[in-house]
Amino acid sequence: MISSEIGKEVIKKELSLVPKLPGVYRMLNEKNEILYVGKAKNLPNRLKSYVSEKNHIIRTERMLSQTRKLEITTTSNESEALLLEANLIKKFKPKFNILLRDDKSFPFIFISNKDKWPQIKRHRGKKTKEGFYFGPFASAGSANWTIKMIQKIFHLRVCDDTVFKNRERPCILYQIKRCSGPCVGYVEKNDYQQTVDDAIEFVSGKSRKIQKNLSSQMEKASEELDFEKAVILRDRIKALNIIQSSQRINEANLVEADVIAGYKESGKTCIQVFFYRSKQNWGNQAFFPKHDPDEKLGDILNSFVSQFYENKSVPSAIILSEEIKEKVLIEKTLTQKEGKQINISVAKKGSKLKVVNQAIKNAKDSLNRKLYESQNNRELFDEVAKKFNLETNINLIEVYDNSHIQGTNSVGALIAYGDEGFIKKRYRKFNIKHKKNEQDDYGMMREVLNRRFKRAVQEKDNYLTFPDLVLVDGGKGQYSVARESLNELGLHDIPIIAIAKGKFRNSGNETFFHNGKEYKFSKNDPTLFFLQRIRDESHRFAISAHRAKRKKGISKSLLDQIEGIGAIRKRALLNHFGSARSVESASLDEIKSVEGVEEKVAKKIYNFFHE
Repeated sequence: MISSEIGKEVIKKELSLVPKLPGVYRMLNEKNEILYVGKAKNLPNRLKSYVSEKNHIIRTERMLSQTRKLEITTTSNESEALLLEANLIKKFKPKFNILLRDDKSFPFIFISNKDKWPQIKRHRGKKTKEGFYFGPFASAGSANWTIKMIQKIFHLRVCDDTVFKNRERPCILYQIKRCSGPCVGYVEKNDYQQTVDDAIEFVSGKSRKIQKNLSSQMEKASEELDFEKAVILRDRIKALNIIQSSQRINEANLVEADVIAGYKESGKTCIQVFFYRSKQNWGNQAFFPKHDPDEKLGDILNSFVSQFYENKSVPSAIILSEEIKEKVLIEKTLTQKEGKQINISVAKKGSKLKVVNQAIKNAKDSLNRKLYESQNNRELFDEVAKKFNLETNINLIEVYDNSHIQGTNSVGALIAYGDEGFIKKRYRKFNIKHKKNEQDDYGMMREVLNRRFKRAVQEKDNYLTFPDLVLVDGGKGQYSVARESLNELGLHDIPIIAIAKGKFRNSGNETFFHNGKEYKFSKNDPTLFFLQRIRDESHRFAISAHRAKRKKGISKSLLDQIEGIGAIRKRALLNHFGSARSVESASLDEIKSVEGVEEKVAKKIYNFFHE
């Protein structure tokens, strides 16, 4: 039974000493570890709620039961408290806070305005240098793509100052028309500065204006018979047209905005942030904040926004998928922080709602992938061992599956999964050798396991080491056969689990068999997703091997089965008769008439089809 009384007593003792001011409070455990960081407009009023309220949610009860100390920091206003709270949460990562774990700086594009020959480059971190910063971009790739486009149109230098000052001839970027060669004086200072100004306007979303200016310059150069300059300007206009046609112009015509959308399922949340600048989509990034499974999506978004912008530049508009309770406070705080008006809104209709719905779809897709991949393999292996009461530490799992069509082209498949995921070099396929096993699923399983493990027991060349767990696709029957096969080889200590889809073959309702017991998982259990995933990979590999074998069998001619018929005679027969079936219905004299087929061989062919 969780008792929150200890924490309540700690708060009661401190209450009389807490000033009636805005600020931040920290709850600590007996090891002086911070359990929770909270903020308040009036600290005593907020802390009293922990003492006076009787029915706290389970998370709060757990937190109070571990609280042994309370620390207070007052601030001059509530906005300052919000920023301090976000800073402390990021710094200490308290157990009971919603945590933005994937926080990082985003790349910008930087163009200096102090250099004689300004350089364009990607930038991360603090904006200490004077110049023009454009961003943020969702990824380095997105920023690099934009720099590449600017090079193509405006021919700005990307080399650093050391290289620039020591060049005696232009680099290859000049040869492929990505740089105007300022390092060796191939461009006038005024002309280069003009292209820098144009590049700044281009990234600011004024590409139409740039195109008009370039067209005017090209006409002027033509009139002055400066055809070399006119050709350069023409090529720039052409590149600009290509880029304009491929630019990701956003439907909602967002000039400077971040679209933030969340999706929650199975106690996990994904938040997608889309960056819109200069009416273009500059990419998106997925975040997976850590929180209590019962936390509401609105509260998660609220905490995310305050933490996300604690150390980042903020756009004029933030568009959310959900209402947040501290909208007014966060809006006010970010406005003061940036020195410009920040508006936070929730999209409810029109083109903005379409953009948000697209972000929600991305969040859902990312979360579905994360549910498979978020837990590291060690945690997943431990959960499997815990569920089935396995005594061994799992580092390697082998999964077995069979594939055939009515007993034809039967193939057994083995895939392996280790600490770093699927181990493709350990994959094996087994063509079923014994005819009696081709229509017998149990016989196939027995043959595959015997062939695989007998070689390992005998320690023959290139044998595979033993796995820590064997997973077979099937029910009780397959489990029994697999267990008998390994026991016969003395491998009693290798655990086996069988996974069966059940009567209606519906994924999510699998039954597991191990050591005489049946096991079930809840439909949203990450361990179930993991076992389904590796089972599906074995199924895919088995079907691929089966299809390859069947395709090879289909392409194989009946003539291949006749001893003494090589490729030349086979080609001659097929050219003469058109198909193997026509050869089958031909007379002996007709077969003898084929060039290169003597009487002895003709009789052999005829007898093959007619005996």
